[in-house]
Amino acid sequence: MQAIRSILVVIEPEHSESLALKRAKLIAGVTQAHLHLLVCDKKHDHAGMLSVLKAALLADGYSVTTEQAWNESLHETIIDVQQAEGCGLVIKQHFPDSSLKKALLTPADWKLLRHCPTPVLLVKTSTSWKDRVILAAVDVGNADGEHRHLHTTIIDHGYDIASLAKGYLHVISAHPSPMLSAADTTMQLSETIEARYREQCRAFQAEFDVDDAHLHIEEGPADVLIPFMAHKLKAAVTVIGTVARTGLSGALIGNTAEVVLDALESDVLVLKPQEVEDHLVELTVKH
Repeated sequence: MQAIRSILVVIEPEHSESLALKRAKLIAGVTQAHLHLLVCDKKHDHAGMLSVLKAALLADGYSVTTEQAWNESLHETIIDVQQAEGCGLVIKQHFPDSSLKKALLTPADWKLLRHCPTPVLLVKTSTSWKDRVILAAVDVGNADGEHRHLHTTIIDHGYDIASLAKGYLHVISAHPSPMLSAADTTMQLSETIEARYREQCRAFQAEFDVDDAHLHIEEGPADVLIPFMAHKLKAAVTVIGTVARTGLSGALIGNTAEVVLDALESDVLVLKPQEVEDHLVELTVKH
């Protein structure tokens, strides 16, 4: 996160307080990143508001530019501007859709998480990050190359946020429940599954400098356990990753990051492995 030079901040004109801008100012205050404020609007009716925001930010010492744009849909507009401006992070306030709307339409924020080549911070709360827990969710049981790179990215960003917020990094890893039909006998008993995970976690802890008090290994589905642990620890930010499962075409519907989005009470930073980011850039350029 320290390497991010430019941040795209999505401004929602109908909401008086921009929580996305609040987080962007916190990050840019530490990293000195440039802020590019975007209103996604067909009519371009918000020049006055953007001018006022820009003047206030410049007076506070921030580097800032503004833009109004629209291209087909909200997520496509955001990604087009992110690519054009070379922004290394997108910050947007999350507004949950109703269950009925979600059943009929893929939520715009899900599409943004799937298709945006850069990290996306979805802001859900106005609560300060200061002195709070930052929760990083990893899948220690998956040690393939793509997951290992993603783990490194998740933990690095977790430490960065904890540092700028003067908070504390905790890590959660969920392991599967026992399956009596499993061919591998170690997967048939809770005790042997947890023992195997503990063993894998020891190497992970040594690599990323995470002690026992800050590592939480739980049995069950990640989309249930991550929000549970975030609530229990009163986490300010939850850092999670998405891994494309079908030919790098982007995260599938139902990906953990999407499922937990509305369940989490914290802000959510969603990251992707480098090869997925590169592929999404290619798709964006072709589009």
